[in-house]
Amino acid sequence: MRKTNQSPGEKIVKDIKRATRKQYSSEEKIRIVLDGLRGEDSIAELCRREGISQGVYYKWSKDFMEAGKRRLAGDTARAATTDEVKDLRREARDLKEVVAEQTLELRLLKKSMIDGGGDQE
Repeated sequence: MRKTNQSPGEKIVKDIKRATRKQYSSEEKIRIVLDGLRGEDSIAELCRREGISQGVYYKWSKDFMEAGKRRLAGDTARAATTDEVKDLRREARDLKEVVAEQTLELRLLKKSMIDGGGDQE
């Protein structure tokens, strides 16, 4: 009879593998899919060399083809990536800070003109 619960050691190893798993950028995924489409090496060899499973390769390939099909059909709308959203939020925050600083400076200048009574001779 096999025990279904993992031992604490097995759980730690699994968590470490998950945390240290390589994250592939979209550019890397495209390069790998295009290498597979070139057919210079077998998909199995390509996957071994890149350290991915064949299932992952075929999922990326399907996603790549679907995205190309949508683009060619004229569907140019796409969801922003998490990194793009973070960059846009950071940029918006920075711009708001600049506007706040400029507004404060303008108020201080106006106040100094009013309190100073204009030209001093």
